[in-house]
Amino acid sequence: MIEVEGLTKYYGNYHALKGVTFSVKKGEILGFLGPNGSGKTTTMRILTCFFPPTSGKAKVAGFDVFEEPLEVRRRIGYLPENVPLYKDMTVEDYLAFAAGIKGVDGRKIKDTVARVMDECALTGVSYKLIAELSKGYRQRVGLAQALVNDPEVLILDEPTIGLDPKQIIEIRKLIKGLAGQRTIILSTHILPEVSMTCQRVVIINEGRVVAIDTPQNLTSKVEGANRFSVKIDGPSQHVIKELETIQGVEKVIKKGASANGIGDYIVESIKGRDIRKEIAPRIVNKGWALLELKPHEMSLEDIFVKLVTKE
Repeated sequence: MIEVEGLTKYYGNYHALKGVTFSVKKGEILGFLGPNGSGKTTTMRILTCFFPPTSGKAKVAGFDVFEEPLEVRRRIGYLPENVPLYKDMTVEDYLAFAAGIKGVDGRKIKDTVARVMDECALTGVSYKLIAELSKGYRQRVGLAQALVNDPEVLILDEPTIGLDPKQIIEIRKLIKGLAGQRTIILSTHILPEVSMTCQRVVIINEGRVVAIDTPQNLTSKVEGANRFSVKIDGPSQHVIKELETIQGVEKVIKKGASANGIGDYIVESIKGRDIRKEIAPRIVNKGWALLELKPHEMSLEDIFVKLVTKE
């Protein structure tokens, strides 16, 4: 559905994109991650035909963004980070206006607006001025305008920025409900959102793609070792020494201790070696209490930081 190959973009002498390549399958939600200035917004603006790349190719639904921009625009819905809403219009009037300029058949505009308001839970505020709406409802209006032309592709730039936790959950649920119906690129700084919403992740840094995979596979690739969380009631110095003597253990990290002296540890072992069956008897034989022993997976935040700072 989306094919990006060798995208390069210069702003004067500044090299913003350096050969960005990735693809998105039909019906897939792709998380697009990167620190500020990494090239995320530039890539999305190229895909939405705001401006062309310096070199490289990008196709949306089979149409080239440089050679056939009007065909691309007919097939996409775009929610920019700062949603351009006309606050002196009512929700219904604004969406009807957006439908008109996007080429929706005039005879179908009323039904189309009713459909997207229902889809985005806006029917109850259809008569209100946009200026009177909360930030969460304004984001819903922005998403509704992106959907009003029934696009095959949605490109969403920070759709939950500035929202409270309840609003984030609502917008996340709405986006996830669109999976399969539409192809979605979702840019966000809220990394748990990617794990909960997206099937695959592209991480970009300094204009280059540094990783493309599922969140689960990225965890496996980046970790490079088995890691276990262990909680033990025992003297920390002796506990660490004992854990370090287990064959295959490469590192023991003390995370902290509670007021009652119970210690939390991360134990790293050689990749592919499960040391749990050796930890348990060692701790019990020493007369200490083993309170927790479980695999410790890197969070998407850990993976993100490791990938964008390893250079």
